Amino acid sequence: MRKRLVREKINMECQVELCSSETFAYMELALEQARHALDSLEVPVGCVIVEDGKVIASGRNRTTETRNATRHAEMEAIDVLLEQWQKGGLSVSEVAEKFSKCVLYVTCEPCIMCAAALSILGIEEVYYGCANDKFGGCGSILPLHSSSTQSLTSGVVAQGKGFKCTGGIMASEAVSLLRCFYEQGNPNAPKPHRPVNLQPAHH
Repeated sequence: MRKRLVREKINMECQVELCSSETFAYMELALEQARHALDSLEVPVGCVIVEDGKVIASGRNRTTETRNATRHAEMEAIDVLLEQWQKGGLSVSEVAEKFSKCVLYVTCEPCIMCAAALSILGIEEVYYGCANDKFGGCGSILPLHSSSTQSLTSGVVAQGKGFKCTGGIMASEAVSLLRCFYEQGNPNAPKPHRPVNLQPAHH
């Protein structure tokens, strides 16, 4: 399995050279969202969702602001679309049809949660910046974008349709933002406890 994951990762990175200038333009918009997240002291990940060459939703990490660990950039953008389409009176099947024509551009590889959601919704294609070596759901940890995922998982994830995926788009810019965040320190992180005094007490 490890060899197959590495092979898929190499294949995706090779596809970067074939990407159009439009792809990089959309990724730049995603990076703008990531910069907004950084300015808000959030982990700097951003995304845009495109349909027929038009950006129809954008999102950024808002986990700290909302105190909700699920509010990743992708989930934020998805919820914007679901709200719009439901207000427009679209049925569940019509919403699924629209998602099948959408492309996501996100600065960091979707985590397992987001990749599973994207697969279940049936998004057409995903382009991402840097790999997510700890939680990546598009090949780094699990290949949830692949239609062969059914043999690897069970339950709800197995219902995913899979989607085309290309990584490494403007990865250095995405990594630079993440590095900036972690180097400045996360002011929202829990404060360390006082060190325990291991010296014997003097009487």
